[in-house]
Amino acid sequence: MGWTARNIPDQSGRTAVVTGANSGLGFVTARELARRGARVVLACRDEERGDRARDALVQELPEAGPRTELRRLDLGDLASVRAFAKELPDERVDLLVNNAGVMALPYGRTADGFERQFGVNHLGHFALTGLLLERLLAASAPRVVTLSSGLHALANIDIADLNSEHSYRRWIAYSRSKTANLLFTHELARLCAGTPLVAAAAHPGYAATNLQTAGARMEGRKTTERVMALGTRVLGQSADAGALPTLYAATAPGVAPDSFTGPRLLGWRGAPAPSWRAPWTLSDVAAERLWAASEQLTGVTYGVPA
Repeated sequence: MGWTARNIPDQSGRTAVVTGANSGLGFVTARELARRGARVVLACRDEERGDRARDALVQELPEAGPRTELRRLDLGDLASVRAFAKELPDERVDLLVNNAGVMALPYGRTADGFERQFGVNHLGHFALTGLLLERLLAASAPRVVTLSSGLHALANIDIADLNSEHSYRRWIAYSRSKTANLLFTHELARLCAGTPLVAAAAHPGYAATNLQTAGARMEGRKTTERVMALGTRVLGQSADAGALPTLYAATAPGVAPDSFTGPRLLGWRGAPAPSWRAPWTLSDVAAERLWAASEQLTGVTYGVPA
C-alpha cells in the first residue's frame, strides 16, 4: 500500500511554517501536520483566503485551533518576506515547507522587479529560508522541504538570464524555477552538512489543484482554462495524494539531505518514493553560482555555522 498520512509521526511540540497554505497541497500539508499535533503557521499572500482556509482546518480539527495561526506572506515582495520573518514570534522553527508557487503565468515582474515565476518560486523562498535559518538551527531536528516539479526536467537555469529578460516562454521559465528549487536544496544541504538541518525536496506528480489553470485564467483564455481543468480532473490525483511526498519528506524518519521525493508510479501518482532528477540539479558549480546570484539579488546571506 505504501506510505500514507497515517504514517506521519507525532509532531507534538514542533512548529511548522507552510507557505501557500490557503489551498491545494499547502492546505493539505498544514492540515495533516496539525492533525498530528504540530503548531502550524499558515503563511499566505491573501489574508481573506487564508482566513477561510484556517476556518476550514479548525472546523475539521477543532483541537488544532489553538495551534494554528495565519500570517501574511507575499513571496513576490521581499519587504513582505522580511516583515514575516521579523514578526514571527517563534524562537525556534522545526519545519519550513516552501510550498507556494506559480505556474506558467504570462510575463510579469515581482514587486522587486524579478521575473515572476523565478521571483516567487525561487527567490522568495531563498530569502525566507535564509531569514529563518537561525531559528531553524535552534531546533533539534530541523527540516526545510522545498517543492519542485517533474517539469524541472524541461530546462536548466540560464545563469546569464535568470529573469528571462532576453526571451520569455512561460513553461520554460516555470521549469527553470523548479530546477532552481532543486539546486537551492542541493546547496543548502551541502552548506548545512555539519548541522542537524535536513534540506530535502519533493514534488506532487500531477495533482488536481488550481495551479494549472491560473495562467490561462489571468489572460482570459477560457478555452485553454477549460482544457487544463478537464485534464486535471481526468489525469490528476487528489491534493490529498499529491501532498504525500511533501509530508513524507517533512516527517518520515531517515529522510536524507538533498533527497527528492515524488509519487511512485512514473513520478505521476501513487505513494511517496525516491524520484528521478535531472543531472544538472546535482551540479555543485551551478548550485554555487545560483546561490551567489540569489544572495546578490535578494540581499539575504546565510549565516551557517562552520
